Amino acid sequence: MKLSSRSSLERVAACVSGALNRAGIRAVLCGGACASLYSRGSYQSSDLDFILQTAVSPRKLDSIMRTIGFRRRGTHYEHPETLFFVEFPAGPLGIGSDLHIQPVAYRVGRVRVPALSPTDSCRDRLAAFYHWKDRQSLAVAIAIARRRKIDLDAVRRWSKKEGALGAYAEFLALLKPRRTTVLPPRHSRRRQ
Repeated sequence: MKLSSRSSLERVAACVSGALNRAGIRAVLCGGACASLYSRGSYQSSDLDFILQTAVSPRKLDSIMRTIGFRRRGTHYEHPETLFFVEFPAGPLGIGSDLHIQPVAYRVGRVRVPALSPTDSCRDRLAAFYHWKDRQSLAVAIAIARRRKIDLDAVRRWSKKEGALGAYAEFLALLKPRRTTVLPPRHSRRRQ
């Protein structure tokens, strides 16, 4: 799969995941890239974070990434044709204190990219809100929940374990559609 300046985030994810898979390396797409995909563009990320699930040396990872046109620049990989860059943050794959994450297959054509589920992507953004008071992450969590089916009961249970039920209540209140208050029409008073 050749990348170009017009390649979407989805296409870059599929290209990287395919190259890693062909080399026998499992990695899970997470972070802002998942938030971009699940918010259907409401949030835009320029980096793709993959958490490696298979041990691989930096030298071998460099070699695999070169096969699809990426070169290491410090802690990330850049491609000359695309604005997206790729990082492999240290694991384990987790959201807050939850380390039992079950990736899903995000389909890009015939390629299955192991990724956070929509519920886990929402929780990932909420974790930034809960622990760092990041309001942009709260807005992104709401965008994900409005555009994808998420398990609110699972999010509530996890929020309780994170000690963040108050922040979860704020998320829930903002998630609900705003209701417009309809005022009765004004009646003009007749002079008597």
